Amino acid sequence: MTWSIAQVARMSGVTSRTLRHYHAIGLLIPARVGDNGYRHYEEAQLLRLQQILVLRELGLGLPEIKEVVDRHTDPLAALREHHQRVLRERDRLDAMARMVARTITELEHTEGKHGMSRISRPENLFEGFDAARYGAEARERWPGHWEQSGQQELLDGLSPEELGRMQEEATAGMIRLAELMAAGTPADDPAVLAELDVPFRLMSRSWTPTAEQYAHLGRMQADDERFAANYERIAEGLAAYVRDAMAAYAAARLR
Repeated sequence: MTWSIAQVARMSGVTSRTLRHYHAIGLLIPARVGDNGYRHYEEAQLLRLQQILVLRELGLGLPEIKEVVDRHTDPLAALREHHQRVLRERDRLDAMARMVARTITELEHTEGKHGMSRISRPENLFEGFDAARYGAEARERWPGHWEQSGQQELLDGLSPEELGRMQEEATAGMIRLAELMAAGTPADDPAVLAELDVPFRLMSRSWTPTAEQYAHLGRMQADDERFAANYERIAEGLAAYVRDAMAAYAAARLR
C-alpha cells in the first residue's frame, strides 16, 4: 500500500513543503516518484518519518537526525533507542515542571514582596534545564570545534554532586550579576567581566571559544525563550545584560 504526499502530510501534520525538503536533503526519500513528479510513500517511509518527528521533538537538528536514522537498519531497534530518549526527556520535563511549580508556590507565599528574597533557593530556578542542548547548534555553526572540545564528555563525566555544585555556582554568579545590573553598573564594567571569569575558565577546561563564538553563545542564550526565562526569574532584563556582558568580555579579553 502506498500513500501520496498529500495523504502523508494530512496524517502526520507535516506540510508537503517540508516533506519535499526532507526528500531534497536525503532525509526522507519517497518509495517512488511518478512520471508526473508525484511522490508516493510506503510503510518503511512512514516508520522513518515517525523516527524523524520523534527526534525533532527531542531537539535534534536535521543533520543529526539524518545521522541517527541512517545508522539504524532495524526499525524495532531504532524505536527502542528513541523510546529511551523520550523517557529521558520526560524525566527532564518532569524536573522542570516541579521547578516551575515550586517557584509559583514560593512567589505566591511572598506575594507583595520585592527583590531576591522572594526566592528561598535561587539554584532551584535552573533545575531541569540542559545547557548541552546548545551542542547541536554549536556543531552546525562551528563544524569540528564542538567535537574537539569534549563538552559533552565533560558533562557526562561529572557526578550528580559535581553537576549540582556547578549549577549552584552558576546561579550565585547570575545573582551577583543581577545585583550589579540593579546598581546600574554597565555591562562592560570590570566588575561585571570578573564575574564571567569563572564560567569561562570552566568552559575552557575542554574548549576555549574564540571571541566570536563566545559572543554568539551569549546571543543564543538570550534569544532562547526557555533559557532566557531563567535569567528573567532572577531579575527582569538580566538575559540581555548577560548577553551584553559576554559580548564585552569577548571584545575585552578574547581578542
